[in-house]
Amino acid sequence: MKRFTSALSVVPAALVAFAAFAFSTSAMAAEPEYVRIEMDIDIAKPAAEVWSKVGGYCDIAKWLPQLACTISSGDGGVGTVRSLAGGRIKEIMIAQTALGYGYTQPVVEGQYYILYHGFMEARPVTATTSKMLYTLVYDVSNLADQAAKDADMARRRMSFETALANMKNMAEMP
Repeated sequence: MKRFTSALSVVPAALVAFAAFAFSTSAMAAEPEYVRIEMDIDIAKPAAEVWSKVGGYCDIAKWLPQLACTISSGDGGVGTVRSLAGGRIKEIMIAQTALGYGYTQPVVEGQYYILYHGFMEARPVTATTSKMLYTLVYDVSNLADQAAKDADMARRRMSFETALANMKNMAEMP
């Protein structure tokens, strides 16, 4: 019985140590700071025609050619996983409409999780014109300071504005 009692007396000490560790770790973790980057471009073609040229889940490799794309699982709809840049980046389609889709990047063990989400859509403006919209949402709280956050957002904006310009060129080709 004494042996059992000794084991019980260790449990509260272990709980206290664990609670202290958990509190100290959460106190050091930054509060998430989500940013949104909204971009769009006007296209002189109907939205359905635009989407048919640039809206496939692996069409990203057409308008961001540095990102070779393969479908690693799924049928091209919600739940489909694409692998980009030789598998370095994985993205899961989490939403889909007739002219748009949303995706997220999963947690990668050992890496800070920025809760990265993207959404793109071809939106009809008139019967013969449309607007391609692209929105990114992610957490920048892991970055050192405001200058680093601004630089990261500018880099992503430049990359995706290039992608939008490439989509426009592809969609407006006869």
